[in-house]
Parts: sequence; structure tokens; C-alpha cells
Amino acid sequence: MTTQSSGIRRIVSAAQTKLAAAAGSLAAASARHNRRAALTEQHRLHFDLLCKAMDDPALAAVLDTYESEIPLEKQRQFLFANALYVNSLYFYRIGALSRGELYGHLRVMCQNTVFREYWQATRHHRKSLPATSEEFLLGRMMDDLIQELADADTDEWWVVGRPPEEPA
Repeated sequence: MTTQSSGIRRIVSAAQTKLAAAAGSLAAASARHNRRAALTEQHRLHFDLLCKAMDDPALAAVLDTYESEIPLEKQRQFLFANALYVNSLYFYRIGALSRGELYGHLRVMCQNTVFREYWQATRHHRKSLPATSEEFLLGRMMDDLIQELADADTDEWWVVGRPPEEPA
């Protein structure tokens, strides 16, 4: 009888362990889903606000935090450049792009003069980010990429720079 009890306890214990692992896995999946849904909603709201600012000069004035005078038409271009940049970051954050793929998208964006002007005009915006934040690290990656492209001796911009290692 003792042997049967011991065997039953082992079976019950193994079943409990497997159930706990399954519950943990479900909780992690739920948390990822919730984070992705929150990012999606935040991205949609950000884009809606940028669209309103691009359409209405009075609203665009609220986002004018540049260190120099920027004409209204250029501000609208900068808002659109921001929308493109944030869209790429969104796809990276939800896992639709790897860091290397994000790098490739950013390298293409850097070919545009207006986008580079936007990036330069907003450099002071990134100074307040904590040095350990993902946004700071991605901004630094972009700064380095722009510098590498400016220093390159080739017209083959698509080979300039080295895509970053994927984070662990």
C-alpha cells in the first residue's frame, strides 16, 4: 500500500508541475498579447495626433519644439518623417522586424535629405532619454548610421554600416 501511495504522489506531483508550467506559459503569452495590443493602440493614437498636426497649422505649432525657426511646410515634413520613423520602431517592437531589418529600413530613410534634417533638428529631444532605454540605444544606432553614411566613400549606400547584433 505504501508503494502505491508513493507512486500516486509522484504522478500527482508530476501532473501539478506540468499544469503549473502550462499555466505559466499561458500567462506569458497573455502578457505578450496585452503588451502588443497596448503598443498597437499607442501607435494608432500617435499617428492620429500627427495626422491632425500635419493638417492643422495651429496644432502643428504645439509640436514645434525645435531649437531654431522651422517654416510650417518643413514642420509638416518633419512630422511625417517622425511618423515614418515611429512606424518602423513599432514594427520592431511588435516583433515584425528584427533589429537588422529595422537597421535596413532606417538606412533607406537616411537617404532622404528631409529625414536627415528632421533627425538633426530633433537631436536635443533624445538627450533626455535614459542611456539604458531601448529608444536611446536605437537613436544612437541611427546617429551612428547617419555618420557612417556621411563618411562613406561609396555611392553604394546599401552596403554602408554594419547591422547590429540581435539582443539576447
